[in-house]
Amino acid sequence: MHKDLIGLITGMMPKLSKGQKQIARYIVEHYDKAAFMTAARLGQAVGVSESTVVRFASELGYEGYPQLQRSLQELIRNRLTTVQRMELTDEQLGGGDIVDRVLTMDIDKIRRTLEEVSRADFSRIVDTLLNARTIYLIGIRSSASLASFMAFYFNHVFDNNVRLVTSASTSDVFEQLLRIQEGDVFFAMSFPRYSKRTFTAMKFAKERGATTIALTDSSLAPIAEIADLRLYARSEMASFVDSLVAPLSLINALIVAIGIKRKEETSRAYAELERIWDRYEVYTKADDGEH
Repeated sequence: MHKDLIGLITGMMPKLSKGQKQIARYIVEHYDKAAFMTAARLGQAVGVSESTVVRFASELGYEGYPQLQRSLQELIRNRLTTVQRMELTDEQLGGGDIVDRVLTMDIDKIRRTLEEVSRADFSRIVDTLLNARTIYLIGIRSSASLASFMAFYFNHVFDNNVRLVTSASTSDVFEQLLRIQEGDVFFAMSFPRYSKRTFTAMKFAKERGATTIALTDSSLAPIAEIADLRLYARSEMASFVDSLVAPLSLINALIVAIGIKRKEETSRAYAELERIWDRYEVYTKADDGEH
């Protein structure tokens, strides 16, 4: 709801009741912790009732506390340092069944992505990629793994018109985008903490006339605000490790959808690849005795 939530709370401070001021001060000073507290727990930490916390959310213009909490979580995604993430991970997961908690949280991200993803936007993006002259893919830092995975399969299903943009340096990125133009597609992946280099590269591609696509976690993400087309995948784990299972699942869906649309070309490509793999013994065989 509010991009500058801390500014909003600070500005409203004089109008708040004594109890609400205590809540406001706690959130301003400890927004990283408050974002993952229930209304009852926040009230307990501050020394006020749960109902006071709910009224505070309403005073800010929210329907209820869950909406305020979501805004806080949106706020912290790109603000948390790795040290703060580590502290939150210890608070949320420390002492419990780590495997159960982490996998359950990842399952929830995939479920919520499935519920929220726009099928119309997904279809438009598939068609845009199919009609592209050249497809440029970029993901920096942890998102590089997503871009690399996507490029691996896109190079199988498209005819030599896929470029994976790597990020050794800012100038190197622009050199790889030197020939991008109208008719091309620039597909960027960016998740908290958002890469400034990805945003700058998308601005450059857009200025050159390319169609821009963003795969990110929120409409507030920098690349989402300037992209022509957008897909959102949940990535909310407040951990020092980025959770990319939902974006990867969405990328899988894109690859499969495009493969189906290009069924004949994809079948021919894989038939040829199978011959190459067999000839050069790319994969081990069950009777090779190799492990």
